[in-house]
Amino acid sequence: MMEYPLTLKNLLERNRLLFAKKEVFSRLHTKDFRYTYGDYQKRVRQLANVLKELGVGPGDRVGTLAWNNHRHLELYFAIPCTGAVMHTLNLRLFPEQLIYVINHAEDKVIFVDVDLLPLLEGISGQLKTVRHYVIMTDEDKLPDTRLPSVHSYEELLKGAPETYDFPDLDEWSPAAMCYTTATTGNPKGVVYTHRGLFLHSMACASADMMGLREEDVVMPVVPMFHANAWGSPFVAVWVGSKLVLPGRRLDPKSLLELIEQERVTVSLGVPTIWMGLLQVLESGAKYDLSSVRCFIVGGSAAPEIMIKTFKEKYGLHIQHAYGMTETTPLVTLTRIKSYLKDLPADQYYRLAAKQGVIAPGLEMKVVDDSGREVPWDGKTMGELCLRGPWIAREYYKEPERSAEAIKDGWLHTGDIVTVDEEGYILIMDRAKDLVKSGGEWISSVDLENTIMAHPAVAEATVIGIPHEKWQERPLACVVLKDAYKGKVSKEEILDFLRDKVAKWWLPDDVIFMEAIPKTSVGKFNKKQLRQMYAEGKLTAQ
Repeated sequence: MMEYPLTLKNLLERNRLLFAKKEVFSRLHTKDFRYTYGDYQKRVRQLANVLKELGVGPGDRVGTLAWNNHRHLELYFAIPCTGAVMHTLNLRLFPEQLIYVINHAEDKVIFVDVDLLPLLEGISGQLKTVRHYVIMTDEDKLPDTRLPSVHSYEELLKGAPETYDFPDLDEWSPAAMCYTTATTGNPKGVVYTHRGLFLHSMACASADMMGLREEDVVMPVVPMFHANAWGSPFVAVWVGSKLVLPGRRLDPKSLLELIEQERVTVSLGVPTIWMGLLQVLESGAKYDLSSVRCFIVGGSAAPEIMIKTFKEKYGLHIQHAYGMTETTPLVTLTRIKSYLKDLPADQYYRLAAKQGVIAPGLEMKVVDDSGREVPWDGKTMGELCLRGPWIAREYYKEPERSAEAIKDGWLHTGDIVTVDEEGYILIMDRAKDLVKSGGEWISSVDLENTIMAHPAVAEATVIGIPHEKWQERPLACVVLKDAYKGKVSKEEILDFLRDKVAKWWLPDDVIFMEAIPKTSVGKFNKKQLRQMYAEGKLTAQ
């Protein structure tokens, strides 16, 4: 066989040759914008020339602080295809975390959306390696800013040639990097190679995974700064899917309008996004969603009742996926096997709510505390361990933390799972979020999904709180739907649970809240809730 480097240049070139007429839609700060992949290709090459003029060379890290829009998509390919490394910056990090990841990665240039300038202005004096800031704006004139060495993205592109000879790179060279949203300590950097992104994109496009194809209209709601928007920008460009990039307006009505307007077929996001859409639909709002082939949900467990309601009331198919920053991120996806599609409804939806089977190309094992593999019986819990060509082998410049997570060639995910006899994985909890009561484990995820099956509940999460006798006990935090606020009691929620979970799983208390705090990527922020409880601030609002 030929020695052929697996690099992002291949993805970009295939798009140029085959899909110049296909469209990209981008929601910007002040207007909607659309162009073709043919236009996109010219601007990517102009951007490559700009990077060279800014002194960016092979291996240099280039930060992006941006929403999901066409300029960010241009950076997704121009940076790595020149040999530099794209570092997507999480715009919801605390200032001290943002300072840490920029300095730790040693970013040389940062591209920033104009409305995100304040995030950098307050910390620029503490950034040690940044030489240029490039502002991405729809306006002809740059805003007043305290940042040094500032450039206009559009002005730089105007003066740049539309041709660029992308180099042939080593497939093992770094292409991108992302930092985990750490719950303890500083965020950890994960570097993605060209080879890893190439093979990950191939797996995502395969029929039994995301199955993205040319005829799809793909709307990534998951941020492009988080785990490569689950790989969807790379795959969509490669296979020629139309992309719909929603920008910063991620409220349910705006997303529903975009789905209807652009005839979206596939969209990707965390459960809170889809729960928001469902609440709008349940309120009686009417949208034409007939174009939708599936919503892909990941980041945390999707409630079974949500999957069922979308399918039975609105004919919309939810596909559950699982991954993490360290895994590029796709690890599993739930497609119901052909001989299981006629299962009774309760069994079908129980299966659909699992995180799915392992992606082609990866290996997994599930181990107990002593490192022994547990049986695939759908009951025995253990830690999920992974290895494969798009699984991180280390954290960036973190040998000690790498050794804690990657042992004997396996990534220990920290996720506690069961696997049934068909190979479907069910995430029971993060190891740190399991409620350890009287020597037994209680799955907060299971409890949350059961509570959210109550017709009055909009959102629910469960944390473990200290207990003198049992070590920990579960506490439920619940947000009621607007029509039920003030009309549902703690006892009603507990009565709803009594015949659905073991008696000792019942929460010690139920707190009704106006909103549950969320992390930078839309997950329920259990760390903050535990801190609020410790400080006596976790009370009904």
